[in-house]
Amino acid sequence: MNLEYFIAKRLSSTASYKSSASSTIIKIAIVAIALGMVMMLVSVATSIGLQKTIREKVSAFGGDILISNFDGNNSAETINPVSTKQDFYPAFTAVPEVAHIQGVAVKGGIIRTPTDFEGVLVKGLGADYDWSRIEDYIIEGRKPDFTQQKLNGETLISKYLANRLGFKLGDKVLVYFVREEEQDVKPLRLDIVGIYESAYQEFDKVYLMADIRHIIRINRWEKDEVGAFEVFVTDFDRVQEINNDVYENSGSFLRSITIGERNYQIFEWIKLFDFNTYLIMAVMILIAGINIIVALLVLILERTRMIGVLKALGSSDWSVRKIFIYNAMYLIGLGLFWGNLIGLGIIFIQHYFGVVTLDPATYYVKEAPVYIDWVYILLLNLGVFTLCAVVLLIPSYLITKISPVKAIRFE
Repeated sequence: MNLEYFIAKRLSSTASYKSSASSTIIKIAIVAIALGMVMMLVSVATSIGLQKTIREKVSAFGGDILISNFDGNNSAETINPVSTKQDFYPAFTAVPEVAHIQGVAVKGGIIRTPTDFEGVLVKGLGADYDWSRIEDYIIEGRKPDFTQQKLNGETLISKYLANRLGFKLGDKVLVYFVREEEQDVKPLRLDIVGIYESAYQEFDKVYLMADIRHIIRINRWEKDEVGAFEVFVTDFDRVQEINNDVYENSGSFLRSITIGERNYQIFEWIKLFDFNTYLIMAVMILIAGINIIVALLVLILERTRMIGVLKALGSSDWSVRKIFIYNAMYLIGLGLFWGNLIGLGIIFIQHYFGVVTLDPATYYVKEAPVYIDWVYILLLNLGVFTLCAVVLLIPSYLITKISPVKAIRFE
């Protein structure tokens, strides 16, 4: 243990400060660093958590990439079908980053009840549908089984539609489809076997899920035709790059579009979270830096005579500066310790108990999600500690201007 570190350790206790004023300033600096760390931890955890949860939810109900006919149709309803006799189906081996591919179809209809009616979109699912992505959203009943050879009359309806139209588990739903080419109405009776709630209002308000063969029959498509293919990838951070590969390997008559392009407004909105997080981090680091500078200046002024004595005994400017830098770094460490303790406590409470709730109509979730990643936490701590330590070099330069003779006589 060198001399500078030993002296710094002796100075680190607030009890060693001469005045209550300096002790108060030091405590304020520690509190400022702690509060700043709490704010940064919470903002990063909630920002990443919200982005990740919204992205996963939108992806679960629509895929990361959608392959459809190149017909210029941008509506939710499928107009022109796509044959399943493709080289990339049922396994997209040409692009190894594709985790799963499934055929779907969407048809607009009207649900009629004795007292009300509602426009809906029936999403047709097949035997290849991956239920693991939305199974957690089923709050009542069970998922329909579309793997049987026989046409399945079961449906999964949202809690929003069930409450709005007065349906409950086990009821029958009558959906009417208008076929413009033949100028007639085709009814479809479905049995409610499950109710889901995703809090993704754009989906919950209009969608119910049924056997894709109903859509194929109503649209008079061939048995080997679907409306589109939903593609899920292994690395969403590279979805645009993977989409380019998917497009190159899916034929010139088909188009592929990412989830971000299909839901542009949602993804542009959640990108704003990054800006808000960076702004909060910048402000908190600035406040912490200013407070630790003030604290170090107070220490230097209070220990001016000690600085003069050390210089008179032959200590270099840098060795004396290190004493105060070590002391300030100790204060930074205290602030980070309490900041992490409180900040992580808040994050874990929210993670396990969901104390903070949100409006799903605005945020697509009912509880504020948090993302816990120890790598992010470690990097955040290292970044704050490093920046604050570098900032300390500025006020410590004042020590080089102190004359030993004047300092020893300083009162």
